[in-house]
Order: sequence, then structure tokens, then C-alpha cells
Amino acid sequence: MTQNTTDPIAVLRTLIQCPSVTPDEGGALSALTDMLSPMGFSIERPVFSDEDTPDIENLYARLSGNGPHLMFAGHTDVVPVGDEAAWTNPPFSAAIKDGMMYGRGAVDMKGGIACFVAALARYVEKNGNPSGSISFLITGDEEGPAINGSKKLLEWAAAKGETWDGCILGEPTNPDTMGDMMKIGRRGSLSGTLRINGTQGHTAYPHLADNPTRSLVSLLDALLYPAFDEGTENFQPSNIEVNMLDVVGGAMNVIPAKASAVFNIRFNDTWNVDTLKAEIERRLNAAAKDRKLRPTKNNDTVFDIEWREQPSHVFLTRDDALIDTLGKSVEKITGRFPEQSTTGGTSDARFIKDYCPVIEFGLVGQTMHKVDECVAVDDLETLTRVYEQFIGDWFLAATSKAT
Repeated sequence: MTQNTTDPIAVLRTLIQCPSVTPDEGGALSALTDMLSPMGFSIERPVFSDEDTPDIENLYARLSGNGPHLMFAGHTDVVPVGDEAAWTNPPFSAAIKDGMMYGRGAVDMKGGIACFVAALARYVEKNGNPSGSISFLITGDEEGPAINGSKKLLEWAAAKGETWDGCILGEPTNPDTMGDMMKIGRRGSLSGTLRINGTQGHTAYPHLADNPTRSLVSLLDALLYPAFDEGTENFQPSNIEVNMLDVVGGAMNVIPAKASAVFNIRFNDTWNVDTLKAEIERRLNAAAKDRKLRPTKNNDTVFDIEWREQPSHVFLTRDDALIDTLGKSVEKITGRFPEQSTTGGTSDARFIKDYCPVIEFGLVGQTMHKVDECVAVDDLETLTRVYEQFIGDWFLAATSKAT
């Protein structure tokens, strides 16, 4: 075990100083290898490939023991820094000022990884190895296409015979203060592109043309209203947003030939991907018959919809023991039992949930992806203490349950 492995500040500094902008490994997985190997972890770093996507190096490390198996999951890749000149400190310097550590990935999510490494090192130093196995499942493709990352890494590990009893994903989950929130599920995400072909013509002679924007307005209105649902016990209402609009025209006096819209819907457990697609297509087909904005036309709107590949499925973790153990561990350290939430975007939990129960808990996420991304050094210590508490509590509970 290296001298500073128990210090989350030192661990995070090392990780931030690795410029691992997706899809580049940037030295971050090598740094983790150097930290975990002296602790007795067996480490493999498979590289996965796919057509039209960059090759991605991943890391799977396991500290083996007899008993239950706890996974910690995360990613070392980070988003681009943007305008580097806008940063107060260089984005990969890990500078500390006024109690804050600055750097790309500080909260999303090298900070979470650093805290779990430090927590485990402290636990082992005080108690010896846990009564079971611990693994790190770390990808370099969470901020990218997410094709050659956690999904394939989980498949690869499962094919080798790996099984897990529970997982903590260290994404930043707290809105304002440590102990605010843990994520016990995620909404699904479905995206599509709606395309309408019209007939180009002169704006002074609309009877000789068919303006696709008139149809697009009607079809989008049908998607946006009424609401898809009112929410459920564990999820907020499903919500659809139009992300991009495009019209192929070319001049002020030209009726365009084509119009399109890209949309995304974040949906709750009222729906699954198939039923949601069917509802969207039902609404569009009904709206295609509406000629309110096309009074001179006697034909229905002809449209095409292309669904984006790899939609994210809605899920809810129902492992009360895992939720209660983590919640009580957080409460012991912070004095707060975290809210159980399903808000926010997607994460790699959408892949992990197919293999074991998963909960997300990490740092305060207010600066993720921003210029001057930063984390309070006090929060690093708090999260490390939470993780250390949880490791002991979870193995005690899981071992007791097994016997």
C-alpha cells in the first residue's frame, strides 16, 4: 500500500493530473493500478472495440475473499475542459485554494473513486481484508458513447464467472450538502428524429408547394401536449423536450423542402421503451390527419421517425437492505439520512442493474462539467468516512444474512 493511499486528497490529486478526456486513458487507469496492486488486488485492463467508435481501455480489479461480493463502479474519463483560458487554475493541476480542489473530474467522478480507494485502504489498515470480495469496475467511456465501456466490461466479467451482491456507483448525487441524496433508480431515456418531406416552392404560390413546417408544428404539438403521465410513487412525470430543429429551405422567398426535429423523453415506470414508442407513434399518426395548418391540402402528413439506438431503460432498485445500510452509514457520518431519489440523467447504473442491485452516492455535483470544476476538501474526507463506514456495515449485514 502506498503511503498516501489513505488520503483522498492525495489520491484525487494524482487522478486529476491524468488528462483522461474521453476517450483517452490519460494515465488514470495506470495510476489506479499502482494504488490497488499493493493492496492485493488482481487487475485486468481489457480494451473493447466497436465499429465507428474509439477503442476504450477499462479496468477491473478484484480483492478476493470468501463471502459476499461488493462492487464499486465509476469512470475515469472526463469531459473536455472547454476554454482553458477561462479556468482560474489549469484544469489538470489539482490546485487547492480556500479549501477547494480544482480540476476537471474533481466531482464527476474522480473524486468518488479517490474516496472509495482511501476508504478501503483505511478499512484494511484498521481491520484487515473484509469478509468477502471487493471489486472496482472502472470505465473510460462513460462520458463518451458508452459503447465500449461498462456495458461490455460487465459482460466480459460475467462471462468469466464474476457475480456481485451489491454495487455502489460513485457519481455525484448530492445537490447541496453531503448526505442530501442517494439515487435508487433512474428514469429511462428515449430519443428520436422526426422528419417530414414537403414540396419546395415559391412563397407567393403556396398552392404549388407543401410547407413541411406546418405539419411539423402540428406533430410537435401532439408530442408536447397533453403530458404523458402525472408521475408515479418513485418517479417524477415523464417529460419530452425538443432538442434540435432543422429546415431545409435556402432563401426568404422559398418554401422549404424538408423539416426535422430531434426530441428526447425522460420517462418513468409508467412506460417501457416499446409502450412509449407505441404511444408516440399513435400521437403522431393522429396529428398527421390534422389539416388545421394545411387547409388547402387533402392528404395526411407523411412523416418518418428514426429512433436512436441504445435507449436507456427505467429502473428502480428494490433491495431494501442495501438502501437501508447505505442510508444509515451516511446518517452516522453526516447526521442526515439521504433522500431516495430517481432524478437526473442517465448513468452506468442502467447497465449495472442487470447484474446486481445498485445505488449511487457520491459528492456534491454543483460544478460538474463546468469551468473551474471543484470539490471541497472537507467533502472528500466526509465521503471517505461514509464509504469506510459502509464497507464495514455492508459486509456485516451481508455476512449475517448469508448465515
